[in-house]
Amino acid sequence: MEAMLLLCDYAETVNGKLYIMGGGWTICPPGPRLMAVAVRVSVPWDQTNVRHRLDLFLQDDGGSPVKLGDPPQPVMKTGDFEVGRPAGVPAGTEMEFTAVFGFVNLPVEPDTGYRWQLEIDGKPSGHASFRTTPS
Repeated sequence: MEAMLLLCDYAETVNGKLYIMGGGWTICPPGPRLMAVAVRVSVPWDQTNVRHRLDLFLQDDGGSPVKLGDPPQPVMKTGDFEVGRPAGVPAGTEMEFTAVFGFVNLPVEPDTGYRWQLEIDGKPSGHASFRTTPS
């Protein structure tokens, strides 16, 4: 499955639509950040009416998981989703799934590259990268 990720200051999903404020940035200042990751997944027809696993996790610019807290834990969000087939939609039509993952006071280091990686059913499906400015 293919997904599109967009970094935002704030976002929400209502009735399958994404409502985004301050979206599309790739550079931000360091420090505790308020950010959201808006996700739109294209679900092939033959994958509708099937439960799928979604994992979103933060990596550093070397591809290693970013860990925070005591004890350190990976920065990630996980969940399941399932997209149904509405009545009257022609067979073969791709369906869409939208989600927003919010993060409050996420500490990001100065002059560092990061990447949000999305996996669906254990397979890479999309990503969004950003970099912080020097302090």
